[in-house]
Amino acid sequence: MTTSAPAIRTARDLTDDEEARFHATGVVRLGRVVDDDELAALRGRIDDIMLGRVRYEGMMMQLDSDSGRYDDMPAQTPGFKGATLAYRKIEQLELDPIFRRYLQGPLIRSIATRLIGPEVAIYRSMFMNKPAGKGTVLPWHQDGGRIWRLTGQPLITLWLALDPATRANGCVRIVPGSHRLGLLSEYGHTITADQQRMHCPPEACEDLILEPAELLLLHNLVLHASDINTSGQPRRAFSACLMDAAIRCIDADHPGYPRWFGAGALPAI
Repeated sequence: MTTSAPAIRTARDLTDDEEARFHATGVVRLGRVVDDDELAALRGRIDDIMLGRVRYEGMMMQLDSDSGRYDDMPAQTPGFKGATLAYRKIEQLELDPIFRRYLQGPLIRSIATRLIGPEVAIYRSMFMNKPAGKGTVLPWHQDGGRIWRLTGQPLITLWLALDPATRANGCVRIVPGSHRLGLLSEYGHTITADQQRMHCPPEACEDLILEPAELLLLHNLVLHASDINTSGQPRRAFSACLMDAAIRCIDADHPGYPRWFGAGALPAI
């Protein structure tokens, strides 16, 4: 007996209950937000980019590690690294019309303007991948701190599952409510072993098991991590980190971040 896919979300606005859950727990499951055709288009386009059939000059790309150890990751640098489905991360996907149309949809606009305000920029829009039988461990961390070299902290990440996300293929794990701890390190990103023991005991963690096309709303300071992929199924995802457009990079030569909603926003495609 086969079961039908979950219905696609038709609500175009974040509800009061969803906003309350976001502030309380730092994570909201928004359900299935793209149909089969759009999901196939997103999957096909990211494969085209990995295999070099579609290229964008200067796009940041990073291959997966061979060992699965975080410390062994090759550098993320601009440019194509060869035709392979074993990329770990690809950034600047707002350059691509298929990903851009998704990011400019009414639900994304509603979430961003409700939680951030009318002027919204993209810090990054990126593909995250754990190739079948591979994948790199992502240690417990927060998405913030001085490592990001910003004048303020981005607030939200929208994480779209392109494949099933399971324990076997390295689904994201979080500690609900941990964003209320604030930034645990001024420098940011990975936390210490002592902080992990204190804040990430197994009983406090939640595995974010998802079907393809499901969307998560995440607070950037929620502690999260993921393991390697021990399955034959890749775990591909597309995430966008959004922030107030007033936030700037502290590096004087930085070109700035794309305005997504509000005055001066990139035009819809």
